[in-house]
Order: sequence, then structure tokens, then C-alpha cells
Amino acid sequence: MNTLKQNFYAVQSQIHQAEIACERNKNSVKLLAVSKTKPVKMIAELYELGQRDFGENYLQETLAKQQQLTDLKINWHFIGPIQSNKTKAIANHFSWVHSVDRFKIAKRLSEQRPCHLPPLNICLQVNISHEISKSGLSLTELPELIEKIKGLDNICLRGVMAIPAPETIYELQCAPYRKLHQAVIALKNSELDTFSFGMTGDLKAAIAEGSTLVRIGTALFEKRIRN
Repeated sequence: MNTLKQNFYAVQSQIHQAEIACERNKNSVKLLAVSKTKPVKMIAELYELGQRDFGENYLQETLAKQQQLTDLKINWHFIGPIQSNKTKAIANHFSWVHSVDRFKIAKRLSEQRPCHLPPLNICLQVNISHEISKSGLSLTELPELIEKIKGLDNICLRGVMAIPAPETIYELQCAPYRKLHQAVIALKNSELDTFSFGMTGDLKAAIAEGSTLVRIGTALFEKRIRN
């Protein structure tokens, strides 16, 4: 068994064990393979193992990969910062966008989503740790943006995404996810069913605090490489 296959099965096992530990239903947490900077060969290999959802940060790199993988029914997720001049291409070539943090971007994605495609699934990125270096709206801004987005036709608001400040202590990893999860639940909006929480270093904490989708790169692909 090669390394990528071993890593894939190991990550799946970690997710399932975390579900059991938290008394959550099996397969209640989806794996998003973060494949930025990884060659198409690796993506195709994971696809053959059953992985369908792949997350990318860099638009031009992803478009090149998509051209080489047209025969695969991949669900492409855009998870990087969004520049206004990139919204049209993102709206045309992705199924999900996890990093919407202002109405202007949501509106452009809605207007530029082709009519022959289903609505674009989006998550709102919340800067839950208030880090200056990271994108995202504040928790207090979240309810207002949710209300404004409801009027947009070609996008489907699915939930929230967060990248907290890195921590190594389990409880400190849990705290920001718990805060955001509770805030969203308190809104009592049944359409918000996606919590894009957790990466390689805090997977267990994220699942304990309500994650429905974990974005895993390092544990799958190990050290980053360039195409």
C-alpha cells in the first residue's frame, strides 16, 4: 500500500473515531482533501479511492487541474481569499466557496453564476480569533450578512467556515469552534447545515464542536510540493 493510500485510510479512521468519541452518527463529518499545490496524479489517485471533494486556494492552478481532470466528477471547493476580479471564474468553475466574508463578493458570485449550473454553495468565513492577518467577518457581523444574502438568487448559503489561531492544547482548540457553532445554532436557521471546521492539527476538537466538514491537507499529502 502506497503512502497516499495509507494516509487516506488513516484520516478516514481518525474522523470515524472522533465521531464515535463524540457520540455522533457515522459519516456525519465529510472529508475535504486540500489539494492546493498537489499534482493531478495525486488527486486522481484519491478519486479512485473514493474521495470526491477537493479544496483549492489558487484559481489559476485549479483551472489548469480541472482541464486535466475533466473525466472525473469532482466537487471543487474554493477555500482561499477571494479577489473581486476572480469571482466570475470562481462562480463558473466551483461547486462550493468557503471564504465569502462580505456582501459584495456574495452578490458578484450570485450575478456571475451561470444559469445552467445549480446554485453555488457558499460558507461565510468568520475570523473567530480576531487575527489581523486573516480574512473573515466578525461574529457580530454574521447575522446581518446572512440576512442580506438571503435575497440573492444563484447562491445557496450553507454555513460557516473558520480558521482559528493555532493552538496545541485541546480545550483551547475547542473553544473558538464551540463559540461559533453555538452562535450559529442560536440563529435557528435550518438552512445553515455546514460547519467547515478543522484541519490536520485540530481535527478531533473541531469534530467535538460540531464540524460537518474537515479540510485536511498535511495529513493526506504530507509536505507541500509544487506542480
